[in-house]
Order: sequence, then C-alpha cells, then structure tokens
Amino acid sequence: MANQPYRRVASLKTNEDFSAYLAKVGAKLQFDQTVESGSGSPLGQPYESAEFTIGNRFCILPMEGWDGTEDGRPSELTIRRWKHFGESGAKLIWGGEAVAVRRDGRANPNQLISSDATTGDLQSLLDVLKDAHQAKCGSTDDLLVGLQLTHSGRFARPNDKKRLDPRILYHHPILDKKFGISPDAPCLSDAEIDDLIGEFVSAAVRAQASGYAFVDLKHCHGYLGHEFLSATTREGRYGGSFENRTRFLRELVNGIRRDAPGLLIGVRLSAFDLLPFRTGPDGRGEPEPFDGRYRNIFGGDPDHPLQIDLSETFRFMEMLESLGIRLVCVSAGSPYYNPHIQRPALFPPSDGYLPPEDPLVGVARQIAVTSELKRRYPGMCIVGSGYSYLQEYLPNVAQYYVRTGQVDFAGLGRMVLSYHDLPYDVINGNPLQTKRICRTFSDCTTGPRNGLVSGCYPLDPFYKSHPEAELLKAAKESRK
Repeated sequence: MANQPYRRVASLKTNEDFSAYLAKVGAKLQFDQTVESGSGSPLGQPYESAEFTIGNRFCILPMEGWDGTEDGRPSELTIRRWKHFGESGAKLIWGGEAVAVRRDGRANPNQLISSDATTGDLQSLLDVLKDAHQAKCGSTDDLLVGLQLTHSGRFARPNDKKRLDPRILYHHPILDKKFGISPDAPCLSDAEIDDLIGEFVSAAVRAQASGYAFVDLKHCHGYLGHEFLSATTREGRYGGSFENRTRFLRELVNGIRRDAPGLLIGVRLSAFDLLPFRTGPDGRGEPEPFDGRYRNIFGGDPDHPLQIDLSETFRFMEMLESLGIRLVCVSAGSPYYNPHIQRPALFPPSDGYLPPEDPLVGVARQIAVTSELKRRYPGMCIVGSGYSYLQEYLPNVAQYYVRTGQVDFAGLGRMVLSYHDLPYDVINGNPLQTKRICRTFSDCTTGPRNGLVSGCYPLDPFYKSHPEAELLKAAKESRK
C-alpha cells in the first residue's frame, strides 16, 4: 500500500499545531483551548429531562467483541468489557453492544442473543456494569443504560465468522456483487418482517424486565434497520415510499409501547450515507463505479451520491419527535462499504483501504451533520460519534461542541477498548494517559475480520498477551 500523506494526530503537539493542520486539510472543527474539570465543567454537567437525569456528557457507544458463546451468552471477555463500561465514568451507556433478537440476525456466531434462555445473562451484565460504576463513581442514580437490539440483515454471519448468510430486503446494484449475493437470493417477505417485529418487541420486553432503561432500535451501518431506509426499490408495505420505508420502525415502537410501557426508546442512526468504496490501485479508497441514479441511499443525493442530502434525515427526525423518541445517537455510513465515512482512521484493517482523505475531515463531517441536527431539533437528546480519532484533542473538541449546545453527548467507541476510563480522568481533571490513547491501528476490527475476538491488541496489556495476539499477527503478515 502507498505511504500515508497525512500527519498523525500525536505529532500535533500544541493547540496551534492542531489548529493550523485542521486549516491545512480543510477540516472545519472548533475546539476549546483548555479543558475544564469537575461537575461544573461543560462535560461534567448533568443532562436533565422530564424522563431522566444523566450525570455527565460522555456516552459509551455500543462495542461488540465477537466474544460471546455459541448459544448467545456473555463470556469472561464480554463481562470484562462491560465492567470497563461501568468504570469508564460515562453516565450514558448506549446499548452496551449489539444484541441479536434471533439467531439468523447475528453478525457473527459469537454475538449475544436476546432470548428467554439468555435473559438472566443480560441482566447479570447490567449488574456487573452498575456495580463497577458504583465502586468507581459512587452512585448509579444518574446513570442511564440501554440495550441495543439488532438484526444484521445483509451482513448476518450466524454460522461462520467468515461467511455471510444474508437476509436482504432488496437486491442492491453494488453491494450484491461486492459481497457475493446471488441475483436469485430471496428477499425477506412482508410476512417475515411482521414476524421479526414481534421478535424485536419480545426482546424489548425482556430488556425492560432485566432492568435496562431503554432499548436502541438500531438503524445504522448497513444492518437491517438501516437497509429499510434505503429500500426505495422494494415493493410492498416496507419499501418504496418514505412512509413504507419507516413502517418497520413505527411498528416496533407501537409494539414496545404496548408490551413494555415505560421503557424508553432510542435510535442509533446512520444520518447520511455515500456511495460504497473499494480499494484503488494505490491502496486508497475510491468510489465504486456506478452510472445512473443511485436510488438506494438514505441521507445522500441519488444524482450525486458522493454528496450528503439530509432532506429525508430531517423527515426521519421529525417522525421520531412525533413518536415521542428523544434519544438519538448519530453515526454515518457503514464499516463494510465506506468505513472512512463511518469510522475515520489512519490505519485500515487488514481487508480495508487507506483513507482517501485525512481522517480529521471525516470527523469534521460527522460533527457538522450532528450539529445541524441538534440545531434543527433542539429538544432531542443527541449523541455524537467519530470522536476517537481526535486522540489528545478529544476532550477539547467535545467540550466545545457540548458547551455551545451543538451536541448533548460525546460518544466514545474504539477509545474505550484501549482507555476505557478516559471520561473519568477528564471529568476529574486527571492528566490524559497518553500511552493508552487509541491511535486507530484498527486491530480491533482486523481481529474479527480474521475470525478472532476484538480488543486493543497494540495498547491493552491484556490483549497484548492474549493467545489470539499471535494469530492476529500471523493473519496481518499473510495479507502483506
């Protein structure tokens, strides 16, 4: 692969360096020069509504480890990760991790499953998280924890970590070929979708019984909920018009409100999407070739599919408001077909491409869209994503956008694998532990792409010495 033309964030030693480099690469980001600490600081301020109080402005995003048991229960590795979520100091835990509502919707054969048999296990995970938070932070009264419910749809791998067993809503003009889906592969029928809605509702009932404050109805990253939003070429009750493409979510909400009254509902949303990318001749990402109107896109311009168009995203947000849903976590794109849009990183996973833009541009894009959504819908409780790549400057940028009311929570994903208690250190005024800061080496993705568990192999001593570390090293060498 080609050499990187972009500077590492760690090489930007001062605020002046960071500001100058942002201007050089065209990343329109603002940040505070100094980071405040304590309960009176912008990031330490509670978020209060009529329904809940959340003690500070850090959120832990769903972080799946591909490390559950074959029957969908947590392993010791899963429990360790959830304990870290509790110790993080963040007062909003968005979903913990993606939990499949049934077996054929698992993203891998080790994904957690919600079922009558696993309900006690999911409750135990919540207990581990709360106990760890109580021990580290002193109180769970202002802690809000949800469970993310999912069906992986096009990207389901319930039987083999390396083999797709997709359940699709429509035949996609690019993704079918990209992921080897046969033109005669069956699409989910309307009746099958009706049954799946019942599975989601049952999972929500179990989550409430286990003590979770909310469920996240996942609509991001190319999984089934997200695919509904782009199903413009699908016929029937769940495709075509905007009303039909959002029927799945509305039916989920109706069922949950009926069978689990009082359970809060959140939605993690890919607010925009762009054309899928591939690895170009120089190793960098480039758009997949496509002629004509790219109809299967949500949050993008069908006539110019490398440009954002939020018109339907605004309609979706208005629908959430009308449904009384206020918890929204903003993401973008998909890690499967345009990861630089969704998860900006300098170093790609072993099967990925080098970034076609400075990753700071990708961070700025996500933050700008999130700011626009918060401006238009000030009553919504909005979590932003994409912060991990900011590294040492994460607290400065997060504080600025929270302080100026452009986002309510800074969401942390990959950072939590290497430095889970960064929120605690920031809130309490402790110096950042720079040797633990995520540098986006992407081994947490390369591992699962090679059938291994996810973890921070470069920086977490636990995973450095894990038996799968050598397997990961060998897998990376074999791809060079």
